[in-house]
Amino acid sequence: MNHTPTARTSVTTVRRLLLAATTGAALLLAGCASDKPALNTTFDFGPAVSSTPSARAPLAAVVVGDVTGSAALDSERMYYRLNYSDPLQARAYANSRWSATPLQMVTQRLKSRIAQSGAKVLSVSDASDGVPILRLEIDDFTHNFDSQTQSHGQLVLRASLFQGHTLIDQKTFDRKNPATSMDAAGGARALAGATDTVAADVIAWLATLPLKKE
Repeated sequence: MNHTPTARTSVTTVRRLLLAATTGAALLLAGCASDKPALNTTFDFGPAVSSTPSARAPLAAVVVGDVTGSAALDSERMYYRLNYSDPLQARAYANSRWSATPLQMVTQRLKSRIAQSGAKVLSVSDASDGVPILRLEIDDFTHNFDSQTQSHGQLVLRASLFQGHTLIDQKTFDRKNPATSMDAAGGARALAGATDTVAADVIAWLATLPLKKE
């Protein structure tokens, strides 16, 4: 009789230990199951800040076609290069994306900037005889790291202006904009700035071109 309480106490203790171990394992598994993968951060160029129209618009009207480029630019992935160690490899940020493809974003930003300059921007379906046609192609659109502490966003864009079937002129614009941080957010800001600078360059170039009066 004297051993009964001790035996019962031992059994109770073992049961409590098993229950604690089971509960701990269950909580651990639940914690692991609730760990969600990092959500993607989405970037764009931000709002196009209004600017005062030029005293002289580069063109009265222009047809702006959709920007073209490589297949890599027709997705929402954000690419970067480590130029200081492996410039031949384009890497994609794991958890950061563009809100639209770079081709779409650059098209929209250039159309917006040209319209702000005072020119009437028409689509290809609205084209009429004699209206110049601006065709644009991206050769590079990347966040480039020059070192572990310095990087820039680079846009290389080729613009061709046609009137009818005649090529009026063609020019390549290459702009680099320093990044303020060494991450996807810094790259997004740098590429947005490079795009706005190229847009200004294109507008200035258009204003210098001789067009035939139709």
